[in-house]
Amino acid sequence: MSSNIHIVCPQCAATNRVPAERLGQAPTCGRCKSALLTGQPVEANAALFGKLMSSEDLPVVVDFWASWCGPCKMMAPAFAQAASQMHPKVRFIKVSTEQEQALASQYGISSIPTMVMFKGGREVARTSGAMPAAGIVQWVQGQL
Repeated sequence: MSSNIHIVCPQCAATNRVPAERLGQAPTCGRCKSALLTGQPVEANAALFGKLMSSEDLPVVVDFWASWCGPCKMMAPAFAQAASQMHPKVRFIKVSTEQEQALASQYGISSIPTMVMFKGGREVARTSGAMPAAGIVQWVQGQL
C-alpha cells in the first residue's frame, strides 16, 4: 500500500494527494492540470503561503527577499539551483518582503535574504545572508 503526500498546486492552490512513489514523475494538479512540482522556486503571495503552511506535506524552504536587495539578486540563481537539486523532496518558494510586508512582519524578518524552513507548517530553522547553491543544499539537508 502506498502512502499519499499532500501537495499544494502553485497555480490554483488546490491540495492534491500524490502517491509518494510518484513525486518524481511530474504529477499534475487534479483541478487545473498544472505541474505540481517543477524543481523551480514558486513566487508566493500571502494566500498561497498560508495554503502551503496548512496543507503541504513536503518541507518548504522560503526565501524572504526584496527586488532592491543586491545580495537577494545575487542569491536568486543559487536558490533556483538548490531547488532543482532538492527536487522533488523539498518545496522552494520566494516571498517578496515588499509585496507581503505583513507576512515578513509576522515572521520577524529583519534582514534579507532570510531563508526559513518549515515542516508541517512549523518553522524548524532559519538563516540570513546570501549563500551559494551548495551552501543552501547543505543547510537544507542538515534540517531534514
